[in-house]
Amino acid sequence: MIGYVKGNILSLTPDTALILTESGVGFEILISAAAYDALAGKKEGGLYTYMQSREDGVSLFGFAQTEEKEMFLKLISVSGVGPKMGIAVLSGMKAGDVAAAIATNDVKRLSAVKGLGKKTAERIILELREKVQTIATAETGARVASVPVSSGDEDAVVALMTLGFTRQESVKAITRAKENGAVSVEDVIMSALKGM
Repeated sequence: MIGYVKGNILSLTPDTALILTESGVGFEILISAAAYDALAGKKEGGLYTYMQSREDGVSLFGFAQTEEKEMFLKLISVSGVGPKMGIAVLSGMKAGDVAAAIATNDVKRLSAVKGLGKKTAERIILELREKVQTIATAETGARVASVPVSSGDEDAVVALMTLGFTRQESVKAITRAKENGAVSVEDVIMSALKGM
């Protein structure tokens, strides 16, 4: 596995970088917008990389920072999101902004990325929400707190979030619903919806 490539930058476009290492091997790397910005105007540079090996060939994807690579790995763990889509998301948004959009259930913001549909954006949020709940974003200074809820309440939280509410709104509404006497998941959801 090739995890990092450093050397002379032979060519650079917004989509790819060709880096010649000291060993004389030139690596063509598919890059994110942040990686392009980090290399632009330089003769030498390095990128954190992810190597994809398939029957039709090997591809390298490059990132400016480890945080960006970690977000990429989270994105491609979602069913239906491949490395090219992962790079597209990180070219359309900074890693911190992606984390914030996922944590706040912002489907509209995620689906604004070219090639990323609403259903895929919803799947990304559903599968990665818990993994990014406590990621702070330097760009916005926002931190989405992970509020502990019971497993029954978690079902209600997920149900409300699929209707477009944020996790924080859902947890507050469910807490109010339970205070008003709702017991079953269905009652909690119905009462929470009335209170929103």
